[in-house]
Amino acid sequence: MLSSLSYPGLADCRRLFLRNYEVQINIGVHEFEKKGEQRVLINVDLFIPLAMSTPKDDHLHEVVDYDFMRDTVAKRMAEGHIHLQETLCDDVARAMLAHPKVRAVRVSTEKPDVYPDCDSVGVEVFRIKD
Repeated sequence: MLSSLSYPGLADCRRLFLRNYEVQINIGVHEFEKKGEQRVLINVDLFIPLAMSTPKDDHLHEVVDYDFMRDTVAKRMAEGHIHLQETLCDDVARAMLAHPKVRAVRVSTEKPDVYPDCDSVGVEVFRIKD
């Protein structure tokens, strides 16, 4: 878990998150993976400065909408087959950071059905705007 202690530049941020968003996606480098979809769990944390995310009038337009996270993931998945989880994480993180209110992002993906002797295999990336 990321914290302001680890990253002082995030001390003034609110964390918005999407947990275990389960999708069926065509992902993988092996031939058998290219023939169908796999179950993937996607997690996103957005770090948004409180000055940009504290509603004054309790209206949705004052904050980053949760739909932004889901829609961003869906748009990337709609682009077609992805070979690597690293590519998926990097692409989603880049798109999330393009939002003017987002200062930092953490994206992880997990394939829970790859090995029978572990919960999942996955990748995580963390990026902060310059």
